[in-house]
Amino acid sequence: MLGTVVPTAAAELVMLERPGCVWCAHFNAEIAPAYPKTEEGKRAPLRRVDITQQWPADLEGIPSEKFTPTFILIEQGKEVGRIRGYPGSEFFWYLLGDILAKLEPTTSG
Repeated sequence: MLGTVVPTAAAELVMLERPGCVWCAHFNAEIAPAYPKTEEGKRAPLRRVDITQQWPADLEGIPSEKFTPTFILIEQGKEVGRIRGYPGSEFFWYLLGDILAKLEPTTSG
């Protein structure tokens, strides 16, 4: 081993948000409570990033957004796709499915 840390999930869904974001609040009410329990949430756990704070060092190669919420699907440190805005629960799941389909296939033991 070279001292490499292997993340528990190869992918994550980064939610860019800011205080007072009305559409972030809609997402938080409609999707956030159930998200970790879904197959999508297990495949790409949700990570929140407040865009009014310093950009996280591990996301340095990922372009930020001024528009919130923005959801960025990241796999092994690289952007796979993004959803700008929160289009409501039905369309969110549809758009998320589209970008999740771009991930590397998972292997099951």
